[in-house]
Amino acid sequence: MSVEQRQGARKILRTRAMLVMDGAGPVAARTLDVGPGGMSAVVTEPVPAGKQGKVLFELFLEGKAQIIEARTAVSHCIFSSAGFKVGLTFLHLDMAVMSAISRFMR
Repeated sequence: MSVEQRQGARKILRTRAMLVMDGAGPVAARTLDVGPGGMSAVVTEPVPAGKQGKVLFELFLEGKAQIIEARTAVSHCIFSSAGFKVGLTFLHLDMAVMSAISRFMR
């Protein structure tokens, strides 16, 4: 049985992203969805749960691309047919990032 770990609504977001975990180099990712509390993405290599770092991705708001950079912690990482699905929890979002994600969620 699967237990939902998300803390709020999510909206589908399919775009490229970059994960930069503390002490490691950048890793290319593809986002799946995003919400005010976090996001999920697919990467080619597993990332340990609890690991912290940052994620960078693009949000299109009002026809313009906006680069989002946020501190994250890995909540889980599971193997799937597309790679490894990583659940990311946002840590200490600044107001500009919070606002951009809120506008995207509407």
